[in-house]
Amino acid sequence: MMLRMKNVLLASSMLTLAFCAAALAQTKSTAPATPKAATKAKAAGPNLLDPSTLKASAPAVYLVKLNTTKGPIVIRVTKNWAPVGADRFYNLVRAGFYNNNYIFRSTKQFAQFGIPAKPELSRVWMERTMLDDRVIQSNKRAMITFASTGDKNTRSVQVFINKVDNTYLDSLGFPAFGEVIEGLDVLDMIYSGYGETVTDKQGEIMNQGNAYLEKNFPRLDKITTAVIEPLPAEPPKDEPKKADDSKKDDAKK
Repeated sequence: MMLRMKNVLLASSMLTLAFCAAALAQTKSTAPATPKAATKAKAAGPNLLDPSTLKASAPAVYLVKLNTTKGPIVIRVTKNWAPVGADRFYNLVRAGFYNNNYIFRSTKQFAQFGIPAKPELSRVWMERTMLDDRVIQSNKRAMITFASTGDKNTRSVQVFINKVDNTYLDSLGFPAFGEVIEGLDVLDMIYSGYGETVTDKQGEIMNQGNAYLEKNFPRLDKITTAVIEPLPAEPPKDEPKKADDSKKDDAKK
């Protein structure tokens, strides 16, 4: 009887050990592996197909150089003249939006550009409007301003340089955000023989890109590259003479 009880207890103990071993094995096999240290993803640079990557804040003052087929034009942008527009222009230039961009509207009054060379960019940006800035600076000759439909908050990517004083635009809500400081002679040389004919073809330009302009308006000038330029270094200020130096100078007299 005692031997039979020992055998039962032994068998029960073996079953318990087997169950625990099985449970332990299952726990190990389903336990999550220790995660490796995550590597930091590189910050995405500006991508013209993703407007959310073009959100940098522009400096208080910056320079943009437009290298055109007639020569360079340098624009100085002052952010507090039109902060929203200055930020947008800064981001677009940095991302290369205005590269290979035709000055499609060239008249005695305006030099306007900003329809992308590639239709896929037009589809992304032409309806990417921004809030209005208030008008601080007038639309005088050499001032650069964002175009709009005339309705509120309809500025997007097209800009124009005033070739003459167009101050009537001030009361219509067109805020200038920068000024041409070099290359006004180049601005005046931009081909303007087509007048407003091309302006009426903006739908075709957006749908077909540069190919449409090159086929139908081959004499148009264009911006080959638009780049942010470094501001010139400020000249060092004259340091005031020290008191001891002044005494030495007096002693020499």
